Amino acid sequence: MNLFKWTALGVGSLVAVAHIGVLGHIIKATKTPQAPVINFPRGDYSSYKVKADKEGYTVEYKANDPTVLESQKSLSVDKEKKGFFGSGSENRHEWRKDQFTMDGTRNLGGATADGEGKSAKDIQCIVADAGARSQGAMAGTSIAAGVGVPAVIGIPYVGWLAAGWVSLLGGKLGSAAGSTVGSIVNDC
Repeated sequence: MNLFKWTALGVGSLVAVAHIGVLGHIIKATKTPQAPVINFPRGDYSSYKVKADKEGYTVEYKANDPTVLESQKSLSVDKEKKGFFGSGSENRHEWRKDQFTMDGTRNLGGATADGEGKSAKDIQCIVADAGARSQGAMAGTSIAAGVGVPAVIGIPYVGWLAAGWVSLLGGKLGSAAGSTVGSIVNDC
């Protein structure tokens, strides 16, 4: 019986210590708020803003910020007037303003969206439309070759000519259908 008392006391002590440890862990966890760990990408020209409050947090991250780097150079021009009636000199001070991309190439004043040229969205739509027209023309020609050409190839004397017309018509219709589908898919 003595062994039973010691075993019960040992098991009871073990359960009591375990409960005290769990309670200590829970109390410690409720006292310190758990903030999320956010691993921001590190690199040159990157910026981010974090706003946190009791309801949550928002992160605003910009890669390659600024996307365009500007540089100003002072160009001083000294000219001396020479010639038959020229006398004296002319001092003129000019500024040169350049824009560079991250890879170091100079921006030569490409197109903008204010009417001088095409915007990036317009260029993307033109490229997408060209691809869609090409794919549609190929599909239309292959469908016409499989369905329409065998029907007209048997016409005496002009069957070969009619087969070509059917193939061209299938390509043209496929190109128009591809352009329509491509503009819907690419939101242009």
